[in-house]
Amino acid sequence: TTKTKTTDTMPLTKQRRCSEPLWKVWDIKAQKEGLHQGVYDTNGDIYVGEWKDNKKHGKGSMLFYKSQSAYDGDWKNNLRHGHGTLCVRNDGLHMSKYYVGGWKYDKKHGFGTRYYAWNEYYEGEWYANLRSGWGRMFYPDGSIYEGEWLSDKRSGNGILRFPNENRYDGRWLNDMKNGEGKFFYLDTGHLLVGWWVDNIPKCGTFENYRQLEATNPGTYNVPICLLDNPTDVLNEAIDNLRRP
Repeated sequence: TTKTKTTDTMPLTKQRRCSEPLWKVWDIKAQKEGLHQGVYDTNGDIYVGEWKDNKKHGKGSMLFYKSQSAYDGDWKNNLRHGHGTLCVRNDGLHMSKYYVGGWKYDKKHGFGTRYYAWNEYYEGEWYANLRSGWGRMFYPDGSIYEGEWLSDKRSGNGILRFPNENRYDGRWLNDMKNGEGKFFYLDTGHLLVGWWVDNIPKCGTFENYRQLEATNPGTYNVPICLLDNPTDVLNEAIDNLRRP
């Protein structure tokens, strides 16, 4: 019989590390989760706020280096989403409010106020960065428009009030008076009811209106119309304007 010689050997063992490799430690520290007091981007932007999965998510403030603007509000997946305030540097020194309101995927959306100047601003509904829905616009000359908007233009029903209390109440299209409307000349005590095309009244009726309350009433009253069928004439003119 042949005897087999056996050799006792030590099993190979791997010594456990006392600590993780440096690259793992650095990677863990680089993961942004929760609240961070200041994160600097390579383009100079600075963000202070909440993070989730390495994305700005929750409440936070950001200073944009290139545009010298600042945003404070809600974030979702690195985008402004929710309610927030955007400020811009208008004179090179001081920050002023530019927009306060709703955001959706980095665009103005919902109800918000946009400041164009200290005496000019819009408050109302937005859709994808454009004034759309109901809104009120305050102009530098003191005029106020209140009504419907579509794609950043006055479209639909709306009222435009002038500083002298005169006003237009009617239809709008492409930022101009278009369609049926009424123009109240309260300073002279007259009323124009008619049809407008691109801000120009094409036909209608002109009559006296609350002349006792007028601040600058006319010397003469509106003359009586002597047409046999004034209503038929007016309706025919409106029908012609309605045709494309």
